[in-house]
Order: sequence, then C-alpha cells, then structure tokens
Amino acid sequence: MVKLNELADNPGARKARTRVGRGIGSGKGKTGGRGVKGQKSRSGVSGIRAYEGGQMPLYMRLPKRGFNKPNKARFAELNLGRLQTAIDAGKLDAGKPIDAAALVEAGVLRRALDGVRLLGTGELKAKVDVTVAHASASAQAAIEKAGGSVTLAKPVSEKTPSAAKE
Repeated sequence: MVKLNELADNPGARKARTRVGRGIGSGKGKTGGRGVKGQKSRSGVSGIRAYEGGQMPLYMRLPKRGFNKPNKARFAELNLGRLQTAIDAGKLDAGKPIDAAALVEAGVLRRALDGVRLLGTGELKAKVDVTVAHASASAQAAIEKAGGSVTLAKPVSEKTPSAAKE
C-alpha cells in the first residue's frame, strides 16, 4: 500500500537550479558563467547579437515574406468520428438537424468560434443533416454515403469590418 509520507519523485527527475554568482567555491562565482566583464556580462543585453558592426544586419538584408490576416476566421474543427461517438452516446439526436448551437449544447464542442469546420477523419454510420460553415470533400462524401446531407452556412464573424457597414 502506498503511504502519503513515502511518496517521492524518481531520483534525478528534478534537477536543482544552479545558484550563480555565489563565490569562487561554487564553481560559478565571479563572472557567473558569463565569461567576461563588460557589456556582455550585464543583464538585458540581447540585441547585441544582431549587431554587425554597422553593416546591415542579416535579418534586415533578407526579404520579408508572408502576411498574417488580422481578422482571419477561426473555425472549431470537428471530425466525423467524434460526431458518431456523440450520436452513439446519446448526446446528439441524429433525427434532428445538427448545427453549431446543437454541438455546443451537447458538449461536443466547447465553443463554435466563427463556425464549425467538418473534417473527414473517422467513420460515420448515422444518417444526419448537418449545417456547418465549412466541410472537407471527404466529410461531405462520407455524410452523403450514409444518407445524410451537408448544408454550408456562411461563417459568423463579428470581426469583419465590411459586415458592420452593411
């Protein structure tokens, strides 16, 4: 039987933090493992590594790439296998239409974000009518093969500035 006072971590699982700058005898005294005095030994000097003596630094010489869309739609992803598990567990009724609100209410998704994206991983046996923002081709094929239907609804995004103007 395990006793609470006998619980211990495996030997070597937790390594003690090295106490730097605590005298010569510690092996990490004086310069504290930093090697030299001067600017490099001080804290808060990180940008010095990018400085190339006045030459244009490498990160500025290379071209910029890519773009991060500021109001990109984020979808809650749902696999067909997860949908079938929820139907088997009785959380979802296959006879009723399934949409984002029904999935959240059943506890299949935590939140719908800007819409639900249906992915084709897993197997679906139940005949279901699903309304989602996006569905992969394999997911649509699997649902139609099981006798159901997929309706694509426009993603609900409050972030888009064009929607506010209309």
